[in-house]
Amino acid sequence: SGTMGNLVALLTHCQRGDEVILGDWSHTFLYEAGGAAALGGIHPRPLPNRPDGTLDPAQVEAAIRPENVHFPRTRLICLENTHNRCGGAVLSPDYMARIGAIARRHGLALHLDGARVFNAAIALGVDVKELTRDADSVMFCLSKGLSAPVGSVLCGSEAFIREARRARKIVGGGMRQAGVIAAAGIVALEEMVDRLAEDHANARRLAEGLAEIPGIAMDPERVQTNIVIFELTAPTMTPAELVAELRKEGVLLLAIEGRRLRAVTHHGIEAEDIEAALSAFRRVMTSAHAFPPLNRTSA
Repeated sequence: SGTMGNLVALLTHCQRGDEVILGDWSHTFLYEAGGAAALGGIHPRPLPNRPDGTLDPAQVEAAIRPENVHFPRTRLICLENTHNRCGGAVLSPDYMARIGAIARRHGLALHLDGARVFNAAIALGVDVKELTRDADSVMFCLSKGLSAPVGSVLCGSEAFIREARRARKIVGGGMRQAGVIAAAGIVALEEMVDRLAEDHANARRLAEGLAEIPGIAMDPERVQTNIVIFELTAPTMTPAELVAELRKEGVLLLAIEGRRLRAVTHHGIEAEDIEAALSAFRRVMTSAHAFPPLNRTSA
């Protein structure tokens, strides 16, 4: 899985007590069960993610610890491209190079959580190598936009992979008869990359439609790839209720925090599905406006 790929990378780059600099909205920090700390004794140093998914390079450099027995040793910087919680935001090759230069200047490694890095490459119109060349290790998923049924890949130098295989064994990641998974992954890489542009176009159409619906706050210009994050502003409905009502209509969403929700387009979603989803949104939101504002207090 992508979570295991990131975990194995961190276990390979870091020793117990070492520190990793990463974003406070990064998938590794928020959604991977604290595995690096629990299994590797690795100390996270979260910095604020900006809305475009980046970390401030000056803050990254300032967060690198001096050599002092009172401090953990900074060993690793982690970036995420595209950035999930920042709405599928894309990190540019220039930004990757800038953070890579900081890492090299201080003798650190740079790991890229590239779960959707091929989406970033398609959005920018560049070869994926332009986004990975400054990283010491890269994890990417075969089972998201690339549409394979399962699997992620961890990439790095020969020496890095040799050690990563040991870490993978420790966390139970070895498999037998893995060729059936690899075969689907090969198809994903050879046939499914260019079509990611269709997912991006569908996401943009969804965002444009949502922006026109009362009770929803959405800036379509923020949508760069296949992730659409919007805010429910209608006072008559909670995000959980919106998710439940749209599920009845065959539309699946994820409430992520506060009143923000996420929708993701993929290979199984066609342009007509987007129009059907928008029609469902309009019906549900029209119904929501028929009720008085919520008057609910928390315990």
